[in-house]
Amino acid sequence: MSLIWLVPAFPFAGFLFLVFSRGLSGRRAGVVGSVAVGLSFAAAVAVFAAFSSAPPAGGSYTLVLWRWFSSGALAPNVALSVDALSLVMILVVTGVGFLIHLFSIEHMVGEEGYARFFAYMNLFVGSMLILVLADNLVLLYLGWEGVGLCSYLLIGFWYRESANGRAARKAFIVTRVGDVSLLVGIFLIALSLGSVDIQEVARRAAVSWPAGSTTAILAAALILGGAVGKSAQLPLQTWLPDAMAGPSPVSALIHAATMVTAGVYLVARSHVIFSLAPPVLLAVAVIGAATLFVAGASAVAQTDIKRVLAYSTMSQIGYMFLALGVGAWTGAIFHLVTHAFFKSLLFLAAGVIINALSDEHDIRAMGGLAKKMPFIFWVFLIGAFGLTALPPVTSGFASKDAIVARVWESGDPGHILWLVAMAGVFLTSLYTFRLLFLVFAERKGTATQAATTKQPAPHASEHEAHVERSGRHGDPSAPVGGIMGAPLAILATLCVVGGFLDFPRMLGGAPVITRFLGTVLPPSMDSGGSTDTVLALLSLAVSLAGIPFGWLLARWAARRAARRGEVVAGAGPAAASPSAGADGAAHRAEPRFASFFKRGWLFDSAYEYLFQRPFEWLCRINKRDIVNRASEALGSLNLFASLVLRRSQTGKIRHYVAGLALGAAIILAVAVIL
Repeated sequence: MSLIWLVPAFPFAGFLFLVFSRGLSGRRAGVVGSVAVGLSFAAAVAVFAAFSSAPPAGGSYTLVLWRWFSSGALAPNVALSVDALSLVMILVVTGVGFLIHLFSIEHMVGEEGYARFFAYMNLFVGSMLILVLADNLVLLYLGWEGVGLCSYLLIGFWYRESANGRAARKAFIVTRVGDVSLLVGIFLIALSLGSVDIQEVARRAAVSWPAGSTTAILAAALILGGAVGKSAQLPLQTWLPDAMAGPSPVSALIHAATMVTAGVYLVARSHVIFSLAPPVLLAVAVIGAATLFVAGASAVAQTDIKRVLAYSTMSQIGYMFLALGVGAWTGAIFHLVTHAFFKSLLFLAAGVIINALSDEHDIRAMGGLAKKMPFIFWVFLIGAFGLTALPPVTSGFASKDAIVARVWESGDPGHILWLVAMAGVFLTSLYTFRLLFLVFAERKGTATQAATTKQPAPHASEHEAHVERSGRHGDPSAPVGGIMGAPLAILATLCVVGGFLDFPRMLGGAPVITRFLGTVLPPSMDSGGSTDTVLALLSLAVSLAGIPFGWLLARWAARRAARRGEVVAGAGPAAASPSAGADGAAHRAEPRFASFFKRGWLFDSAYEYLFQRPFEWLCRINKRDIVNRASEALGSLNLFASLVLRRSQTGKIRHYVAGLALGAAIILAVAVIL
C-alpha cells in the first residue's frame, strides 16, 4: 500500500510527457495516454489486493509525502489516504478511464490536437484521483479545482467553434458557484474544529457539534453547495447538457467516472457532518428527487442523442443523492459504480453512431441501425437495460432497486420521495426506449440511408468540415475496430455482471460491496423480506410500462418530423440538433409542453433574466468602473498638485530665500501658539 502514490503519479506523468514531447504524432500519443492510465489501474488493483489481504488497523492507511504548509494550528500534508471508499473510487476512475482512453485512440484519429486531447484526459484522471485519495480537505479541494479546469479544457476541446467555448465557460462558471460554497465550508470547518484532516474532522465534529447545531447545519449546507455544482443537481444543473459540446469520450469520462460523481463522493465522505445536520440531509434527498424527475422529463423531449444521455446522467445522479439523503450511503456508492459501467458504454456507443452517420446527432434522422450496426445495437441495448434497471442480472437492476427500497423504508417523508422515484423509473424507461426505437428501428428517409452520400453542408461548422475531410465516417455498416470494440464489449460485460457486487438477498445474492464499505460508511438497511420483493416487482412493472409508451412516443416523433419536414436525412447537427446552436423554425413549431421540457424547464431562461441581464445592466452603467474613477481622481489630484508646485521652481535665489523665511516664520508662529 506504500505504492499508492503511483496511482495518481502515472496519469500526471503521462500528462507531462505529452505536453513536453513535441513531435509525438499519430496514435503514439494515444498509446502513451492510455498506457499511463492503464498503469494507474494496475497500481490501483495492486493496492486493493494488498488492502484486502492485510487490512490496516482502523480500516485506513495514510501515506504522507511531504508537509504542504503550516499556518498557525493548520499544517496540512500532501498525503494520500486509502480506505474502502477511496479504493472503490480509484478502481472505477482508473478502470473505466482506461477503457475510455483505449477507445479514444481510434475514435479521435484525424482530429486536430490529438496529443493535446490525451494530455487533458490524463490530467483529468489524475486530478480526480487526487480528489478521492486526499487525506485532507485542502488537498481534496486542489483535486476538485483540477477536475473543474479539465472539464473546461475538454468541453471546449474544439475551441475554434464559438458555441463550444460558450459551453466550456458555462460549465466553469456555474460549477464555480458550488466551488465557492465548498471553499467557505472548508474555512468554517478549519476555524470551528481546528483541523482540515478528513478523519480528524469527522472525529472532532462528532464530539464538538451536537446534532442539529447551527454550525453543523451550516457546514453541511456549504458542502452540499459544492456537491450540487459538480454533480449537476438542482439548481446548478444547467451546465451539464451543454457539456455535450466536447467529444464523446469526454462525455463518457465526465458523466461516468469522474466529475459528476465527485459530489456524491464528497457527501458520502462527509457523512458524519451530514448525520449531525438532519435538515440538510433531508435537503439532499429532496434535491435528488427533484433532479431525477426534472431531468427525466427533460430527457423525454430531447432530439440530440448525447443530450438525452446527458439528462439521463443528471437523473441517475439524482438517485444517488436521494439514496444519500435517506441514509443509504453504500447504496449510493453501489449505484455510482454500476452507473459508471452502463453510462460510459452508452456514451461511447453513441459516439460510434454519430461518427458512422457523418456527425449526425438528431435521433429523428436516424433509424434502421440495428441491421447496419448489429454490434453497436447489442451493446447499446445492454447499456439501456442497465439504465432502465430491467432484471434479472443487469447491474442497474441491483443498484437502483436497492435505492428505491431504502427510500420507502426511510419513513413518512420517504413515502413521498418513493413516489417521485417511481415516476423517475417510468420516465427513465420512457426516454430510453424512445431513444432505442428512433435510433435502431427500421424507418424510411433516415440518416442511415443518406450517410454514405452526404456532402459537407455549406453552413457546416469547422469541426464538421474536418470530419468530412478526414474520411473516417459515413458508413454505418463498417465493422467496429477491435481497439474500439474491445472497450465496448468489456463495459457491456460489466453491465451484466456488475450487479453481483451487491445482488439482492431475496434472489440469493450477497451484499459484497456493502460489507466492504461497512468499515467507512454506515450500512444501508436491507430487510431482505417480502417488502423488498413487493417493491422490486412494482419497480419492474413501472419500468416495463415505459416500453410501449416509448414506442408510441418514438412513432409520434418520427411521423411528426417527417410530416413537418423537420429533419433532412443526413443533414447533420447544424441543421437539426439543438446542440449545434440556436433552435430553428422546426423547433419553434414544437408544442409548448415539448419545448418547455426540451429547454430544461426554462432554467437557463430564468437565470438569464435573474442574473445575466441584471449583471449586464450593471456593467453598462458602470462601464467606466467606479473603482477606476477613484483611482483616476487621485491621479488627477496629483497632477494638479504638481502643476501648482511647479510654479514655485523659478530658479531665482531671492524667491527661495523668501520661501525659507516665510516657512520659518510659520513654524515659529505655530510653536508659540501651541
